[in-house]
Amino acid sequence: MPVKVAFISRATLFSAPGGDTRQMEMTAKYLRKLGVEVKIFLTSEKIDYRPYDLIHFFNITRPADIIRHIRLAKKPYVVSTIFVQPDRINEDRKGFLFRTISHIFSVDGLAYLKTVARWLKNGEKIISKRYLWMGQRRSIEWIVNNAEFLLPNSESEIRRFFAQYVVNVPYHVVPNGIDTEITSRQFAPLEEYKNAIICLARFEPLKNQLNLIRALNNSPYQVFLHGKPSPNNHAYYDQCKHEAAPNIHIKDWLNGDELYRVYASAKVHMLPSHFETTGLSSLEAAVMGCNIVVADRGDTRDYFKDDAWYAEPDDIQSIRKAADEAWEAPYDESFRARILRDYTWQRAAEETLKAYTQVLKL
Repeated sequence: MPVKVAFISRATLFSAPGGDTRQMEMTAKYLRKLGVEVKIFLTSEKIDYRPYDLIHFFNITRPADIIRHIRLAKKPYVVSTIFVQPDRINEDRKGFLFRTISHIFSVDGLAYLKTVARWLKNGEKIISKRYLWMGQRRSIEWIVNNAEFLLPNSESEIRRFFAQYVVNVPYHVVPNGIDTEITSRQFAPLEEYKNAIICLARFEPLKNQLNLIRALNNSPYQVFLHGKPSPNNHAYYDQCKHEAAPNIHIKDWLNGDELYRVYASAKVHMLPSHFETTGLSSLEAAVMGCNIVVADRGDTRDYFKDDAWYAEPDDIQSIRKAADEAWEAPYDESFRARILRDYTWQRAAEETLKAYTQVLKL
């Protein structure tokens, strides 16, 4: 009998897609190729847990979405942590009240307030009322200490997590990856994007598009930023559009072959984020032939090592210097070879299945 697994993640997984959306969809795709039956659910859905041998949760920083399902499912579970820590990014943009609150509350206290704010402002229901009295830190520690395994995307990520929380649970690293079924194909280039600089990401202060725009405004480069604003960042998106010079082109999200045609046509992909566990668009762009610029914040160096150009996200000159150097440099084919060896969704599925096998004692 095949292993049956329920993937469960945030209610906005598809309405506000991000790297976690891609991680879930591609892990599910390649697990199915290994014979595992996978179905993806949103935390807002009513779920019949009975057919599933195992529950797989994503995003430990959203514990309010997880607790109720654990208590109802009464099944063994694992957690892909996706442990992002963007807590005090661009405080100056958020006004006096936010700055004051951020200096009073801890990181977990701020996360708790943001969860309540999403509930009140955006209607993102807190489906577990237990979270309201447990709070962010206790909820996270309760979830992980009752899990069978944690599945971080890198050693760097799990070290950060263990440094912040009291945890006694095994882990197994499952790297993020690229889809070799698509990246092995040939894509007709798009003349508009030839030798361009691109950035593919949700528009939000975390991703730092505004500083990227300021660094590359009126430069010799044609720059294309593709993405949608995350739910609470429409004002940030509008500011990006307002400040963009004529050489900066802000466009909608890309999907399917069109996305890979853009990757294959461009010269450089830039994502100088304030924090990334991986930066999936950087990984995909790199395997398609782009030089990449990232920031050394979070876990990017675990993946990109010395094959990327690193910029300081708060330093406009640093971002511009990295862009110039990446644009001038030839592409290194050994970088592509390393990605194809170490960072594919096939490997991610295989590593995930190793954890399932240990949990279910198969």
